Amino acid sequence: MTMPESLESRVAGRLRAIRDGQLERTLRPPHGIDFSSNDYLGLANDPRLKHAMALAIDQGGVGSTGSRLLRGDRDVFADVERKFAAFKQAERSLYFSSGYLANLAVLATLPERGDVIYSDERNHASLIDGIRLSAAARVVFPHNDLEALARALRDRPEGGQAFVVTESLFSMDGDVPPLAEYAALCRATGAALIVDEAHAVGLYGESGSGLIEASGIARDVCLSVNTAGKALGVSGAFVAGPAWAVDYLIQRARPFIFSTAPPPSVAAALDASLDLIVNEPQRRSLLAGRAMYLRNALRKAAVPVPDGFTQIIPIVLGDNDRALLAAGQLQARGFDVRAIRPPSVPPGTARLRLAVNVGLSEDTIDRFVDVLAATLRDTEQCFAASS
Repeated sequence: MTMPESLESRVAGRLRAIRDGQLERTLRPPHGIDFSSNDYLGLANDPRLKHAMALAIDQGGVGSTGSRLLRGDRDVFADVERKFAAFKQAERSLYFSSGYLANLAVLATLPERGDVIYSDERNHASLIDGIRLSAAARVVFPHNDLEALARALRDRPEGGQAFVVTESLFSMDGDVPPLAEYAALCRATGAALIVDEAHAVGLYGESGSGLIEASGIARDVCLSVNTAGKALGVSGAFVAGPAWAVDYLIQRARPFIFSTAPPPSVAAALDASLDLIVNEPQRRSLLAGRAMYLRNALRKAAVPVPDGFTQIIPIVLGDNDRALLAAGQLQARGFDVRAIRPPSVPPGTARLRLAVNVGLSEDTIDRFVDVLAATLRDTEQCFAASS
């Protein structure tokens, strides 16, 4: 009998394939001017959030000691959940220790066998994995394609519940789906709309609650998932929606039931963050202005930029090697930009993902665009010469 290769040998082969395809990831702490993080409003280092967290640690310690259903619950969790629900114009919200767990909880719990989930092809990995854990059937529709989604819903089998799952702002492309049209379609077909607001919550709408608010569809969304580690500046995520859905997640969602609760101090910092987002709308206005300034500066420098208005701007280069080389040159010049490669994006679409934050001045953006344009010319000539 032929012995199978060892686990170590198999893994070594997988790693070689990753390296050969220029897809190896490395861990690199922040260094240089931030053009890559998701701290869009600059709240992660705001002294008021740090003070709220430090005070909560002093009063309640650094750990929750158990799951929320055991000894890990605290009044501060319920308080911030009520505040966040009001912020999202929802009946209830439930806090999770990460957006990934929140998406797993929603999609592995609500859809059941006999149901169908319709998912945008560019949805985040956490949404994809949550859908995979579900017993429901899965249909992937083309990115932001309203007509394709309408056809798929029209042709779905009878019986069961339909779920439409989308992000409100796609993290790698910086574009937005036709949310109002999705909401109307779901109303007409009885589908439940689930929206991941990871990169929109805190930034859009009159109160800053996200693109659901900006689109005027709060009443049409079954559940929203709202990451707290991006614009909100802290960590974790809130699932917001009707009371019956939140009650059901508390009873049945395994990522909630079987996870140790986050440190209570995190909830205290989030409470402070929500106050700042509501009471300091100038942060959101400044971010929108900086994002548009960067888009216009890139166009003037003849750098291809997709249409849009959001704080995420992809510079698609295609080749993995070129994306790595360009990112490395920018980092060497003091700008923290990261190369994004498959499987985070489709094959052949490696890119630089530019993320705008309120700490970037117009002068800094101008300097960055000059360096970026020169870098793109250099890398293009380099690859043209080697081909």
